[in-house]
Amino acid sequence: MLESIRKRARTGKVTLDLPAGDLPTPFRGMPVIADAFRSANVAEECSRVCATEAIDPEKKTIDLGRCVFCGLCEEACDGEGIRFSQDPRLPCGKREHLVLGGREFPTVKAAPDLRSLLGRSLHLREVSAGGCNGCDLEAQALGNPIFDLQRFGIDFVASPRHADGLLVTGPVSKNMREALVKTYEAIAEPRIVIAIGACAASGGIFRGSYAVENGVGAVLPVALFIPGCPPHPLTLLYGILGFLGRSPEKNPRR
Repeated sequence: MLESIRKRARTGKVTLDLPAGDLPTPFRGMPVIADAFRSANVAEECSRVCATEAIDPEKKTIDLGRCVFCGLCEEACDGEGIRFSQDPRLPCGKREHLVLGGREFPTVKAAPDLRSLLGRSLHLREVSAGGCNGCDLEAQALGNPIFDLQRFGIDFVASPRHADGLLVTGPVSKNMREALVKTYEAIAEPRIVIAIGACAASGGIFRGSYAVENGVGAVLPVALFIPGCPPHPLTLLYGILGFLGRSPEKNPRR
């Protein structure tokens, strides 16, 4: 017991306060779109190197639901059109909210009655639906002492019967479709679905494969998409808390 207390005293506090700082490398955060991207041929140069077709050179947009944050577009244009910042706060919400091209990014929150019901106590059942497990690792990191998801009243549970919603990763392989639907149906209403990562939003690098459903939205009604490949735990925290109307900027929490 004394040794445990000594160890804790030596270690000190490790839990991050919110709002926290920038993302550590090699993670990339919010892309900054410069005027050159909209007015010149820079968008076309960027689109040529984009393996997931996230950049539309005609509409001058970048789809974070497809983007894997590889940074090749930034290298192609020398940062003149797109530059990735280390800001962990990425646009979240409906699928269409992940397409960036304008200067305004909508803020999406759950309906007031849902925020009242789940805002202080949210239990999620996580389902890996055929991805590489990168998003799963970052989601599980939310439970460690650094991010300490439970301090916000949010937790992962083992059974869908005890859950308020689903947190889904992966493009939804054909083999996982039935299991995912049955897990969703086992959750009592009202229930929410959170899709994290490029694969869950659009199929990601697996998009168009015969073996996947090209994202969770093709199978279940998704309330919140959080982009990234994989999204950093801070991005997940910002996304979930913002959806519940508990934005860290407005409600600092230690």
